[in-house]
Amino acid sequence: MIKLAKTAGFCFGVDRAVNLVYELVNKGEKVCTLGPIIHNSQLVDDLKSKGVMIIDNISQCPNGYTVVIRTHGVEKQIIDEADLKNINYINATCPFVLKIHKIVSQQPDDTVTLIAGDANHPEVLGIRSYCKGKSFVFKNQSELENILETNCLKDEKSLICVAQTTFSLKEWKKCEKILKKLYTNCRIYSTICNATADRQHEAADLSSSADAMIVIGGRHSSNTCKLRDVCKSNADTFLIETAQELADIDLSPYKVIGVTAGASTPSVIIKEVLKTMSEEIIEKEVETTSAVTEEVVETADTADKAEKAAVKASADGEATFEEMLEESFREDENSKVVRGTVVNITPTEVFVDVEGRKQTGVIAFDDLSSEPITKPEDAVSIGDTLDLVIMKTDDSEGVLKLSKKLVDQFKGWENIVAAKESDEVLEGTVVSVIKGGVIVVAKGSRVFVPASLTGVPRGQDLDVLKDATVRFKVIDVNMGRRRAVGSIKVVANEERKAQQEALWATLEEGQKITGTVKSLTSYGAFVDIGGMDGMIHISELSWNRIKHPSEVVNVGDAVEVTIKSLDDENKKISLGFKKIEDNPWEILKRDYPVGTDCKAKIVSIAAFGAFANVIPGIDGLIHISQISWERIKTPADVLNVGDEVDVRIIDIDFDKKRVSLSMKERIEKPEEVIEALAEDNAEVEPEAEAEAEAEADTDAE
Repeated sequence: MIKLAKTAGFCFGVDRAVNLVYELVNKGEKVCTLGPIIHNSQLVDDLKSKGVMIIDNISQCPNGYTVVIRTHGVEKQIIDEADLKNINYINATCPFVLKIHKIVSQQPDDTVTLIAGDANHPEVLGIRSYCKGKSFVFKNQSELENILETNCLKDEKSLICVAQTTFSLKEWKKCEKILKKLYTNCRIYSTICNATADRQHEAADLSSSADAMIVIGGRHSSNTCKLRDVCKSNADTFLIETAQELADIDLSPYKVIGVTAGASTPSVIIKEVLKTMSEEIIEKEVETTSAVTEEVVETADTADKAEKAAVKASADGEATFEEMLEESFREDENSKVVRGTVVNITPTEVFVDVEGRKQTGVIAFDDLSSEPITKPEDAVSIGDTLDLVIMKTDDSEGVLKLSKKLVDQFKGWENIVAAKESDEVLEGTVVSVIKGGVIVVAKGSRVFVPASLTGVPRGQDLDVLKDATVRFKVIDVNMGRRRAVGSIKVVANEERKAQQEALWATLEEGQKITGTVKSLTSYGAFVDIGGMDGMIHISELSWNRIKHPSEVVNVGDAVEVTIKSLDDENKKISLGFKKIEDNPWEILKRDYPVGTDCKAKIVSIAAFGAFANVIPGIDGLIHISQISWERIKTPADVLNVGDEVDVRIIDIDFDKKRVSLSMKERIEKPEEVIEALAEDNAEVEPEAEAEAEAEADTDAE
């Protein structure tokens, strides 16, 4: 029998980081990671095959690349260097690691920090960089005792202890016991990741009931090695990285085999291992401790993008609803829902009498309402009976610290779920802007809206939405964790679509309409004509030849355009901007008939003549025979580009768009030329008379 641990595989921090890199790659962005994104060579090799580079330090980031900071986190000075050098980076550090950074960085400068973990592990190196005072690292009880004996830490006024997120839970308990006994002044923060703790607990339970354990994960992965250590004390344990390594292990002597995996092990590898084991161990049943096996081995690619965005918000330090809820409804004596009556209101607090309690109940202003309020009276009045959550019991002061906001959020959750099911458009207020999106409060609940779904153009500051009332839809809910993700953009798009359909019905080809230039491209200008965009092709912007639309219009210009064509199927609009009265050929026809004398500028020279600009948009040809009354070998002998010359229009072909010019017609004929022409005519006349007589004779016959 094969039993799979339900906690096997990616934790959400690793899943978030890996999916973030794949999303960037799929968008066509150039990506590099500061060290391997996770300790799994197979996944790292796959990313390499997709063009993801691994760099050793932040300064190696090539131009045009985005650096992804891996889940372990990095030293503070590396982040500072990236900011100083304006290197584009995304911090994918696990939220639990960021929490430790925050804890140690907020301590006074003289605080001594004890860190349970591997001194050479990137996570521990990062934690130490945020410590302002002295810090010591220990990996077990023995090392802790040695540190305590050789350093007079009892004299320290401020002493704290934290743990690497993947530290052994069993070893942590031993160390914690020593500190509580010998150093009562030490503040102990239990920072081992919940997923790590759960994984180790389950591994211990599973290995206790199994004859052998298979641990899947990278051999350099800290949490995977901890799992191996937990399991091998109860059963024969084998650590493998891929299914191929099973060929070197004889599992036939074992009846019950447990399988677990580290937090950096992709689910596809777990699935492959299970498949290989089930094929090799004939007639042995494969079962899982998870309720649904497919959910355990499901690939990360199927995770919902909006959900990942919500996780990102949590990682950036914004407390999500489910975290607050879990914090408030912990199953201890202080986390109960109680009922109280408002007896007094101050500008910063509300006092209540709590049923069945002797302590005074106090609701801080920030815990009064999820909705934005300016004063407590906006949310409650004296005499109101409220459902409240006990946040903390302060026996020294004889008060209960309460929250009405959490109860409102809890009750409002059903409304959020109902809105998701009915596709209802909600209205809420943007209460905060975080890295990655905004938080909107509606129906007493907080809804995360990723930056990409706010409707704010990429690169623009999201602060424009702060305190704004917005319309949105709930696009995803996580029932287990009570998390909601919304989209402002989807509502705006639907409203814009309805507006466009109404506008489309009024449009006709040939119709003149006023619009605003929205954007420019190399091939034309896009114009907003009241809810829809039409395009003016570059050839329609000017009668003259131009290189870029910016030569004629700029973004923001109000322009009058003509609808040239409507593509009903694709809802595309082609616009015209050139006016017929500005057509240079119309101007030529009106103001420059044949025989007109004018100035022209030589624009190019060929072997057979020269081209000269008559009016903007029209060039005429001065044939070599029309340049001078004298014979010339080439036009370049007498003309240069840029010369301004006097010409006469001697012919216009409007169909072929051709203009013939003459320079010599503007020059008086020399006497010798007149005489030569007369002689040529004299020689030609007898021949002409003879031909005429011959034709006449022919007609007579």
